[in-house]
Amino acid sequence: MKKVAVTGATGHIGANLVRELLNRGYEVVTLIRHTSPALEGLDVTRVRGDVLDRESLCTAFRGVDHVYHLAAYISIQSGQRKKFDEINIEGTANVIAACRSEAVSTLVYFSSIHALDQGLPGHEVNENNALVSQVQGKLGDYDYSKAMAERLVRAVSDDTLHTRIVYPTAVFGPNDFRMSLFGQAILKMAQGRLPALVEGGYNWVDARDVAWGAVEAAEQGVSDARYILSGHYVGLTEVADIIAGLTGVSAPGFCCPLWLAKLTSPLLELWARMSGQVPLYTRYSLSVLSENRTISHALATQELGYKPRPFYISMKDALQSYAKHGHLESQREWN
Repeated sequence: MKKVAVTGATGHIGANLVRELLNRGYEVVTLIRHTSPALEGLDVTRVRGDVLDRESLCTAFRGVDHVYHLAAYISIQSGQRKKFDEINIEGTANVIAACRSEAVSTLVYFSSIHALDQGLPGHEVNENNALVSQVQGKLGDYDYSKAMAERLVRAVSDDTLHTRIVYPTAVFGPNDFRMSLFGQAILKMAQGRLPALVEGGYNWVDARDVAWGAVEAAEQGVSDARYILSGHYVGLTEVADIIAGLTGVSAPGFCCPLWLAKLTSPLLELWARMSGQVPLYTRYSLSVLSENRTISHALATQELGYKPRPFYISMKDALQSYAKHGHLESQREWN
């Protein structure tokens, strides 16, 4: 039985990755900062620590074959540069050093699709796209921090430490224990509490498909391989209609033009900062909703057999999962 370690195991992708690894018979070590329902009832080893504590990383990685590095600081709000630098860049450097110290054979790094330059509208985004620079990442310091961390990973792959890099798009689906931003929007739509939509859409992917693809990348991919793990482009109005069809709750009746949403987003961000809340719409998130529609997973399909499940199925399973964990009142079988 192979032994593997996972950082960020309590996050949305991490919770699904741990389950995928256990289902395949792996012995799993998780690096955790605190207890979480994401791992409740699972037969995993828990090591207390974080990516800024190299000693805890070495403890977690001791005797493992593969490390899956997911832990990251994610935010769509401005003014978070210091945290991005510390956790995403310095933390990744610590993970690499611990892998070296403990003779780990394979490091799978979870980058972000936004670490890649999205190119011009209408042009396909694939693994050949360049990493963003500080200038290109100005709409979100998160993008730049993930690109910088990825540069560290690309520089270390050799005969003793093999690397794989995967790029998820916008993740949703079951086992969203921390309630992701898109998960919050899904719940508000399912409960009839989202007053308005905005124009635009994005490429959404099931967290279970990302987990499956990442394990296949570790098992089948060659050293230095990079794979986009995307799903399906779906507009927000279609997302709302699908949720309405599954729940019977009417979709929001108003769709705000993107230009108007962008005009008012600074005020929404200021209000959110003052009230201690996280806004669904920021300058960053609105920019994302108007980005390139074509994000290709052709390479992952060709080399790994990756095939994301239909959006409708993922949404139905997401709603069932939210109901199971008490976020929706009804636990009905969705249509």
